[in-house]
Amino acid sequence: MTSTKVPPFRIRSLAAALLSLPVFAAPALADGRAEPWQIGMQAPNTIVHQHIHGFAAFTFWIVIPITLFVLALLVAVVVKFNAKANPTPSRTTHHTGLEVAWTVVPILILVALAIPSFRLLYEEMVIPPADVTIKVTGYQWYWGYEYSDLVSDKQKPVAFDAVMLKDEDRKDPAKQPRLLAVDNEVIVPAGKVVRLQITAADVIHSWAMPSFGVKMDAMPGRLNESWFKADKTGVFYGQCSELCGRDHAFMPIAVRVVTAEQYAAWSETARKDLDAARARLAALIEADEARLRLAAR
Repeated sequence: MTSTKVPPFRIRSLAAALLSLPVFAAPALADGRAEPWQIGMQAPNTIVHQHIHGFAAFTFWIVIPITLFVLALLVAVVVKFNAKANPTPSRTTHHTGLEVAWTVVPILILVALAIPSFRLLYEEMVIPPADVTIKVTGYQWYWGYEYSDLVSDKQKPVAFDAVMLKDEDRKDPAKQPRLLAVDNEVIVPAGKVVRLQITAADVIHSWAMPSFGVKMDAMPGRLNESWFKADKTGVFYGQCSELCGRDHAFMPIAVRVVTAEQYAAWSETARKDLDAARARLAALIEADEARLRLAAR
């Protein structure tokens, strides 16, 4: 028989993750995706997801005392009311004060949870005036995007499909993570309200972007709406979160958040040629990154 040793770095990673659990903090990555051995939610990039983090932490600190209290009751019952310690069991069947307590206290706890929960749901569902509107359509097994307020030269909305890159198609594995990178990223401006109109063409899908706090079902024959306003630029990844068939695990979501100037340049070119728009945006991003590297020296 051979023994398997856990690598020290995994032990350290697990310990760090456990220590971060009470506040549900997640390390921020440059490209907004989950980290190996991560426990908790991804770092927020919208005000809604910041509030989701706050509600999760609030709930956590309510659940912990309840769990410890129930554990203490179980230990007390085991120690005090076993047959050896208590050979003559009590015949008490009613206790008015106790029954009032275990009715009122749970109600108060549920009310304390319900108020911020309803506030958060309201914030998620009430869409402010949008700067950009994108129709999202789920297919088996890829996503289609249509910029409703961005009309091309052909008098049609700018539209494209986003398909997961296969391993042999990833030119830069560092910047194109496996099972997450797509051929056409969604481009949105930072600091602007993006309204999503989400539907499906075949079966039920779900458009989920953890860093934005967005998760909305894509239903055939129905148009659901959601929204986000990204705070930071970068590439952020999500996935279909509704079991939709054979390749459900292979329909990721990639959203590139850019500056207002970069988005204006991309959208201007995208009206004529999407490939040229992507190339122009890549050049602008590279130039800005080079400028920041020089300024940091």
